[in-house]
Amino acid sequence: MTIETTDASSGATASSSSFYAAMRILPRTQREAMFQIYTFCRYVDDIADSDHPRPERQAALQQWRDDIDALYQGQAPGRLRDYAASVRAFGLRREDFLAVIDGMEMDVLADILAPDDATLDLYCDRVASAVGRLSVRVFGLPEQDGILLSHHLGRALQLTNILRDVDEDAALGRLYLPREGLLHAGISSFNPAAVISNPALPQVCAELVERARGHFAKSDEIMNRNSRRAVRAPRIMSRYYHAILDLLEDRGFQSPRLPVRVSPAAKIAIVLRYALI
Repeated sequence: MTIETTDASSGATASSSSFYAAMRILPRTQREAMFQIYTFCRYVDDIADSDHPRPERQAALQQWRDDIDALYQGQAPGRLRDYAASVRAFGLRREDFLAVIDGMEMDVLADILAPDDATLDLYCDRVASAVGRLSVRVFGLPEQDGILLSHHLGRALQLTNILRDVDEDAALGRLYLPREGLLHAGISSFNPAAVISNPALPQVCAELVERARGHFAKSDEIMNRNSRRAVRAPRIMSRYYHAILDLLEDRGFQSPRLPVRVSPAAKIAIVLRYALI
């Protein structure tokens, strides 16, 4: 369950995001824990997407690793002092916080250009599913189903982000579309500008749409067998991103690609449908 890292890098705030709509329905203790997770993700994402030299960004991410270690050693630094209660209350795992940092560092070490499928899946696991593994503990899902939901819904959301932001990412010199898909479509150049102008791009994106839909379907199966109260927030996130994926598929991926946005009315309808139990 990605905490809208792409939206964060483009200046969106918690109050304008689907995340905020999903989390505000939670009881106070859960809501505070989720906003702490969100804030952590925003901080490390902003580091990864800043224009500072790569060594500076690596050092800043390493400081976050050191701070997370200190938190779990009972010596939380000021910016993480409030996190200690949430870590205790919900059993948040140190390795999941560190995995998020590792994912952000993948964007810092070098611009990601057409990763192979295994690398793309690792990236999605770190920047999205690891956030989900933290979140499902707050939501109160059973351990095994929580891990499975994090796996599938995190990947569904992140793949949707990648499809939505293909032009924006290319402008930053990044290309998250999988190498195997590009080669299968006959695209041999991995230059972002060349790829997004290639007439075969829709074929690559169509394959990724189907992959995202498969993960959405698996996540729906998991949520369907758990209590409605425990899955209210992930349901809202899932429906919101599923709506984005539908809009992207309806628009298509041939040039020119106009931005897609879920209408305010549709957002309200999603929240009302799943927030009330």
